[in-house]
Amino acid sequence: MKVKIPESLKLEHEELHGQLEKAIKTGGKVGEAAILVAETLHPHFVAEEEFAIPPLGILTELAEGKIYDDMKEVLNMTNKLKAELPKMLEEHKAIVSVLDRLIEAAKEENKPEISEFAEKLKLHAKTEEEVTY
Repeated sequence: MKVKIPESLKLEHEELHGQLEKAIKTGGKVGEAAILVAETLHPHFVAEEEFAIPPLGILTELAEGKIYDDMKEVLNMTNKLKAELPKMLEEHKAIVSVLDRLIEAAKEENKPEISEFAEKLKLHAKTEEEVTY
């Protein structure tokens, strides 16, 4: 059994990346701020998809009482998350900080859709802290 990231969470990450790419392409201060968000966000998303999110993929089977020997690989992931959690939370602070800069740039350049996206991404980070982690 290969532990997989729940499809909805994978799609959400892909959507957020797509919206960030659009923000980068707008250029100007928004584009510059969006590049900084991307540089801050990308390694964090990679880590999440490596060890923070995949354990959620077995919750349905666990709830149904299905336990398989190869589910033990999740323990390595959860142990890594436990060890990396302080760093992950610090990265969220850095991500929120650069998102705030993106919001400022979007307001300055009258791009409300970019501000809305950045607020959505901040909510995503909060949801991860309260639910995923």
